[in-house]
Amino acid sequence: TLLSVMERIGEIGLRRALGATRRQIGSQFMVESVVIGFIGGLIGSALGVLAVIVVAVVQGWTPVTDPLVAVAGALLGAVVGWGSGWYPARRAARIEPVEALRGG
Repeated sequence: TLLSVMERIGEIGLRRALGATRRQIGSQFMVESVVIGFIGGLIGSALGVLAVIVVAVVQGWTPVTDPLVAVAGALLGAVVGWGSGWYPARRAARIEPVEALRGG
């Protein structure tokens, strides 16, 4: 996420120059981080459930999965996304529009 912020300094500066507040800029990056984390958690949970089913079928066992664990995995991904996006979002919100548009 921090790399994304550094690559998008011009966009951030333009948005700030057009009237976006620091809170809006920070919120944009936080939402992006949480969504990416949630999608990663969903994919990881789905692959985990699939792996349990495949192993159970190959071994001749009855597959037992707990839907709560799969949901918790997706939510944990969102929490990790929030945690990892906090600093980059804060840094993006502090970018001054004039310096960003100058290329600095």
